[in-house]
Amino acid sequence: MTTVRNVARGVQSFTSNAFLVDGNRTVLVDAGSNFDAVGRIGDTVDELDAVVLTHTHPDHVGNAELIVDAFDVDVWGFDAEHDLVDHGIADGDDVLIGDDRYDVLHTPGHKNDHVCLYSSAGGTLFAGDLVFANGGFGRTDLEEGDHVALIESIEYLLSVVSDTLSTMYVGHGPTVDADPKYHIELALHAARMSA
Repeated sequence: MTTVRNVARGVQSFTSNAFLVDGNRTVLVDAGSNFDAVGRIGDTVDELDAVVLTHTHPDHVGNAELIVDAFDVDVWGFDAEHDLVDHGIADGDDVLIGDDRYDVLHTPGHKNDHVCLYSSAGGTLFAGDLVFANGGFGRTDLEEGDHVALIESIEYLLSVVSDTLSTMYVGHGPTVDADPKYHIELALHAARMSA
């Protein structure tokens, strides 16, 4: 059975959430930054099979090199040209995370290489910094930010996820485990209102 733990939980420094997904394939979704991720992963599992990135902003990848060195793993991400990425993943691909296969959804707007990872069978979404709890959405005032593209990406995400979505893991803040699709709809409304 798949278990998901946020190894960045309780960290007070600037970091993203970093989700350790234990199962048939033990994967870290986003590496976080500015904390002892290697120690926290090692306290939980003996081996790590891969790191999958939602995008390459520093708060999501700052620990990546140390994790790669410690666990001898490859990194998967949308931008195959990025120094940290060993294997490119594209919209429509799927990746095994824990016990489930996740569809890769290219969702730019916050950053060009942003992806969401969605398992229909598992009822689970890794949303990165596209959307957050209570209608929050990713900022678009950073390099590669594009508010129109962000709105289109949220629309795309809503067109793909089903009503069986039960858990949404986000890049910052709390996990959404009560009606996550509603939170995505709120984010779309809020993003449109602020356009």
